[in-house]
Amino acid sequence: MDVIPAIDLLEGRCVRLYQGDYEQSQVFSDNPVEVAKQWVEQGTTRLHIVDLDGAKTGTLVNLSAIEAIAQAVSVSIQVGGGVRDRDRVEQLLNIGVQRVILGTIAVEQSQLVQQLCQEFPQQIVIGIDARNGMVATRGWQETSEVLATQLAVQMQELGAAAIIYTDIHRDGTLSGPNIEALRSLAATISIPIIASGGVSSVTDLLSLLALESQGVTGVIVGRALYTGDVSLREALRAVGQGRIQDIPPNIDFSAFA
Repeated sequence: MDVIPAIDLLEGRCVRLYQGDYEQSQVFSDNPVEVAKQWVEQGTTRLHIVDLDGAKTGTLVNLSAIEAIAQAVSVSIQVGGGVRDRDRVEQLLNIGVQRVILGTIAVEQSQLVQQLCQEFPQQIVIGIDARNGMVATRGWQETSEVLATQLAVQMQELGAAAIIYTDIHRDGTLSGPNIEALRSLAATISIPIIASGGVSSVTDLLSLLALESQGVTGVIVGRALYTGDVSLREALRAVGQGRIQDIPPNIDFSAFA
């Protein structure tokens, strides 16, 4: 199973939100490039980057930071947040991003999503952020009337490479992933699912590993890595397939401030 560190960008800094609330953000570093390098040194083979300003405003805001990360590391990068037209997708792919995550337009512009999936095969991933089973959009500021499972089925039919499923109520809370929702989603679609939200321990990762045979092929870990509740090196040893190296398991984020 892929263990994917999250780098959430807000005003150029690496932060974590609590349940997607922009008013409850915690800054972990002013230097996201150095954070990315550290996760790569720890052994990850993929990074998950979200432009939180972009998700809220509808346009890429932290593009320079994303490009700097892409130039600094050699692992696969997936990016989302504020990507709502073809030009932004192409722009990200041109600066070295391997996969682009679409969220809001998956609900609002399904025809465009289909076109993008056809033009950029295996490079379009759909981010489904669910609040009580319903899809949230526009940086989680709005909740639609679309069921998460309904959207997942539609996006699979349109050619999406994978689904990233986030339970908003668990995101940033260290309360554990929503196993039942993930199991239900896996039973509904056949494309890969990447779990996100709530991971607090290696035990949580092992519970997700039990769903790998059902299609949950990866997990995004955010706050737990930054607080030290989860060591990336130990997580990769337990469930992952990263490049384990003999370096200290935890990162001192005070050094980046």
